[in-house]
Amino acid sequence: MNRRDFLKLSALTTVPVVTGFPEQANASPKSRTAEPKKFRLAETTIADLQQAMASGHESSVSICKKYLDRINDLDRRGPKLRAIIELNPDALTIAHQLDVERKEKGPRGPMHGIPVLIKDNIATHDRMSTTAGSLALEGSIAPGDAFVAKRLREAGAVILGKTNMTEWANFRGDHSISGWSGRGGQTKNPYVLDRNPSGSSSGSGTAVSANLCAVAIGTETNGSVISPANVCGIVGIKPTVGLVSRFGIIPISRTQDTAGPMARTVTDAAILLSAMVGVDSRDDVTTTAADHIQRDYTKFLNADGLRGKRIGIARQFFSSESMGDVLLKKALETMEQKGAILVPFKDKITNWGHAESVVLHYEFKAGVNEYLAWLGPKAPARDLAELIAFNDRNKNRELIYFGQEDFTTSQALGPRTDSAYLEALEKCRRASRAEGIDAVMKQYNLDAIAAPSGGPADPIDVIYGDRGTGGCSGPAAIAGYPNINVPAAQYMGLPVGISFFGKAFSEPTLLAIAYSFEQATKARFEPQFKPTVESV
Repeated sequence: MNRRDFLKLSALTTVPVVTGFPEQANASPKSRTAEPKKFRLAETTIADLQQAMASGHESSVSICKKYLDRINDLDRRGPKLRAIIELNPDALTIAHQLDVERKEKGPRGPMHGIPVLIKDNIATHDRMSTTAGSLALEGSIAPGDAFVAKRLREAGAVILGKTNMTEWANFRGDHSISGWSGRGGQTKNPYVLDRNPSGSSSGSGTAVSANLCAVAIGTETNGSVISPANVCGIVGIKPTVGLVSRFGIIPISRTQDTAGPMARTVTDAAILLSAMVGVDSRDDVTTTAADHIQRDYTKFLNADGLRGKRIGIARQFFSSESMGDVLLKKALETMEQKGAILVPFKDKITNWGHAESVVLHYEFKAGVNEYLAWLGPKAPARDLAELIAFNDRNKNRELIYFGQEDFTTSQALGPRTDSAYLEALEKCRRASRAEGIDAVMKQYNLDAIAAPSGGPADPIDVIYGDRGTGGCSGPAAIAGYPNINVPAAQYMGLPVGISFFGKAFSEPTLLAIAYSFEQATKARFEPQFKPTVESV
């Protein structure tokens, strides 16, 4: 949803846990202790890193150390981005083991030795906690790896640490502040530090954009990959629900949740997606995706991928007076120049009304209770009721900026067999699929739909919370269909992205379009950590 003392690295041992940040959400971005150092790996791609390791100029250990130095420079000193909630104390040991394996057997694949950051709602069975940013789960060690974490380890990636996030994936209360959690504090936008990084994969978006890692994993229920990717100037992929197992991820919605890759390039996002997908018996929805899973999504990347594609321009998300319309005008012209056939349409594809809220509140209660039960007898809380009670007891730490209305609403609801839930779910699916994306794509013979991912980042506001900058994540999110954000433009030093979305399992087509657009525009630009817009 659209809400949500580092040690000196001198030896190959362990990395300390970084947690318990004291600064308030509205700490001044001008209170910087040092300017960021020049970073040798800035904007480096996975292919660049693999080439450096293959040639012997770098190793996984040396690369991880460089990123850890970068985190120390930007997250703990300098701008204090607060994108990282915890570092993996075993990261360098794992990197060393992967370096030895590379010498003895060769690399496992393109992710071998690559440092990855993952969102703090993705369980890992190691010395890191999994908390969804909540103090209520602080110190909670999962009994096993999430499917995504397991797949990353199998691919040879180094899980460098966990990223801060909008607490409970922006599903706790009204007037929330994207990027804020009780455990991690306020993540900042790396372009302009008093601006919102959006949520709920805020830390992952900021970390990738600020070059704190090679790539990162986010999760989305509605906008939580696409929106931070938009305002942080990176590529974000929200896959079709079912391509990636949700097992071991602290949930909101069994019908909308999915993990997705976040990267600086479409190529790197495709590489990461390839390492994430797979059928998992613990998430039965993945069986529906079995025939659609691709082991290498990079094979669909085509610089001429826009040519001949019929792309619907969803005018519902544009306005003649909107900033998005003005900023993306050149992007649309570029698409036409690359051979795309643009098909503007005015059909409304968001006719679900209040039904999504009903679905999410029913599904959250059931899902979070199941996750807490999975943690077993050592779980810090047994159910949603105990989480609510914890927040009430610790309101001076947890409820200082916004409340827990989503929690209490969910707690008051019955089981998912209630007619209110079943009717709302049916309405969401019908409105987003048969009468939404599927309908317009069939009517206009479209390959994909394009719309503004949102406006430039709005200010961090601890009084009113998020005000929102628009966006088009809803249809694909509620339908469970794929969506890709690609950087498209900038305004006063802030990035703006465009979304390409379409039918279920249309990732190959969307990747071809997104890559072609990226190569034609090269709109991604490196953040400079400006204190405020006025100085840009």
